[in-house]
Order: sequence, then C-alpha cells, then structure tokens
Amino acid sequence: MKKIIVCLTFLGAMNSINAQFNLGKAAGVVSKGAKALTFTNEDAIKLSKESVDWMDKNNAVAGPKDPYTVRLNKLFGKHKTQDGLNLNYKVYKVKDINAFACADGSVRVFSSLMDIMTDNELLAVIGHEIGHVKNQDTKDAMKSAYLKAAALDAASSASGTVATLNDSQIGKMANEFLDASHSKKQESEADTYSYDFMKANKYDVVGAYTAFKKLALLSQGSTQTGFEKMFNSHPDSEKRAQAIKKRAEKDGLWKDPGTVALPTTKLTK
Repeated sequence: MKKIIVCLTFLGAMNSINAQFNLGKAAGVVSKGAKALTFTNEDAIKLSKESVDWMDKNNAVAGPKDPYTVRLNKLFGKHKTQDGLNLNYKVYKVKDINAFACADGSVRVFSSLMDIMTDNELLAVIGHEIGHVKNQDTKDAMKSAYLKAAALDAASSASGTVATLNDSQIGKMANEFLDASHSKKQESEADTYSYDFMKANKYDVVGAYTAFKKLALLSQGSTQTGFEKMFNSHPDSEKRAQAIKKRAEKDGLWKDPGTVALPTTKLTK
C-alpha cells in the first residue's frame, strides 16, 4: 500500500501515514500578494465541488445498492435539504476513520467510521459536519488550499478572479483543503449545531456523547505517531463528550449509556 494522506476533518488534522484514502501530494508556496485575492463563499462552493468531484473519482465510492449506501440513505435521505442547504452524501469504502463536509454541501462518510458508530452516533457526526457547512467554516481553508494549489504570485492574482485549475492542481487543492483544521471555536459551534440538529429532529442526543467517547478511546489507544498527531491539533474528545452530557442533563434528555467501548465487529445499525 502506498504512503498517502489521510484526512480527519471530524477527528482532527491530517497526517501522512499508511492509509487508504487517496489524495495527491500537496505542494506550492503562496506569496503575500496572492493572499489578497478576493475570495467569496461562491468561490469556495465552486472549488469545493471540483475538489469533491476529484476525490469521488480517485476513491472507492459505495454503489447505490451497497449496504453502506443503503444505511446512509436511510439515516440522511430526509436531510438533503437540511437548514436551507442542498446536501449530497456518499460513502468512501476505505480503512480510514473519518467524515467531512465541503462548502458545496458535499458530505462524505468513510465506511470504517460507519463500522464503529451506531446510527445515532453517525447522526451526530454528520450533524456536526452539516454545522461546518452552515457556518461557512470552509471558506478560508478553501481559499488557502486554492492559492497553494495554483502557486499564485502577486501578479497572477492581481485581477482578483479565481483561475481555472488543471486536474493535478485540483488534486493538490483537495489535499491542502483537507489538511486544514478548523479552529476550536468553529469546532465548538459545530458541536452545538450537531446537538441542536439531534434535538430538533427528536434523535437521541446521547449519541453525540457516545460518538465522542469512542473518538477519545481511539486517541487513547494509539501509541503511534499517526492518531496522536491527529488528535493533538483537535479539541479534546473527552471534554467534548462531557459538554454534551452537561447540556443533555440540563435539557432533561440524558440517559446513561453505561460503559462506552469500541465494537469488535462491524455495526450495521
């Protein structure tokens, strides 16, 4: 297996480890002049779609009759127009544990995440990703990724317009975008959105708590550099779990799930 890049938008930052998710190797230096490029949310949406289209072509996507797709459609089919957003969902059949969302409304869930998460936990995870889209958290990350992929200088960015990228540059842009991490404030706001999403739709909000508990277990159980580095740059999963518990108790929605453990077999529901 080639050494490529794994993205962990929900779990944390990206790192080069032995993984399956396929992204091109990012490169390029951005000048100070290029950073002044006018960049709108519409630009972020356009470039996000190009990035996701590239990733869909370069990764194993579960087909319409695949059990992973059937499960995801069952869970999220009614949320394709959630909160005024036009969302589309697909499953990447890869070994990496993650989910991510982009400004164009694309939500991608990795099959290995679905293997360890119950339905309520998946609802919480993807609710979190929808929160990032709704809050337009991806705009700055996509701008930076675009500039690095295009290797723009001050002169080429002077027109203030976003140039068309070739296939190689789009691959680099996808890599750079997923390498970016959200701020702790953005993550906290996405957690709040996820909880509110669960509560408004009458899902069990404790699923958000147990999802973070499982992520905490993944972090604690990893002694190699991969997961340690990923989680070091991300808000502490245990603290996020406790924040969910505190709010659920306040709302009268808390139900003790007992000891949370990582499953030893794939979860189907």
